[in-house]
Amino acid sequence: MSQPDLPLDVKLMTVVTNTLVMVFAVLCLVALGNWVLRHPFWAVRSITVQGEVDHQNAVGLRAQLASSLKTNLAGGLLALDLQPVRAMFESVPWVRHARVQRDFPNSLRVTLEEHRAVAWWGQAGSGYLVSRMGEVFEASPDEGEGLPELAGPPELSGRVWDLFQILSTEFKRLELEIVRLELTDQGSWRATLDSGAAIELGRGESAELLERVHRFTATLSQLTQRYPGAVQSVDLRYPNGYALRMRGVTTVTEDGPSSTSKTR
Repeated sequence: MSQPDLPLDVKLMTVVTNTLVMVFAVLCLVALGNWVLRHPFWAVRSITVQGEVDHQNAVGLRAQLASSLKTNLAGGLLALDLQPVRAMFESVPWVRHARVQRDFPNSLRVTLEEHRAVAWWGQAGSGYLVSRMGEVFEASPDEGEGLPELAGPPELSGRVWDLFQILSTEFKRLELEIVRLELTDQGSWRATLDSGAAIELGRGESAELLERVHRFTATLSQLTQRYPGAVQSVDLRYPNGYALRMRGVTTVTEDGPSSTSKTR
């Protein structure tokens, strides 16, 4: 014998009741999960800082990030969003990269990678440095003396640093050092040596610029023997030679040091 059909209002009441029960169950589970996530048992009680910490330590970082840490760690270890915490540590001077890991039940482990300064960006003492990765970052070195200066559009800092390394190797053959390398807004390169000599390198790719510098370094010893005096400036923008200004002497070479010379 078949069951009689229930009235429509009873069917609707049953559906609504079941739906409300399910919603209530889901809300209870969410509340329970949130309570578990934020239970004091999971509160972050310690932060371990490791890795490259020449310029940072746990005490100093906590002092610098006190308010931010309080906000980000309030929810406990399980509810913690690691991305904002990582960004917070990477905002500290000298920190290039931070890896943040949960260390259950109550700790965070932060592994730092620091910038390694190789040059000033802009002017010495500017507060901006170039790392060994060619990245510009803001910090003040403990000892800034002896660092060369690099300059140019910030987005091309890596290119400036790469060329500096290439040309430095060539100049060291003559026991000379570059103390400043600049890429101008017009795309031309200029260098200054530790002797004070200013060098116009002109435009071009690294290989072209290195070829011009090599043409100069390969013949400089012959010129200095012939024309004693300190080198004041060099213009390497000539297609087959360079112009050299020495103290009391101006020399232009086309195919070598013996081509033409003019004494003032």
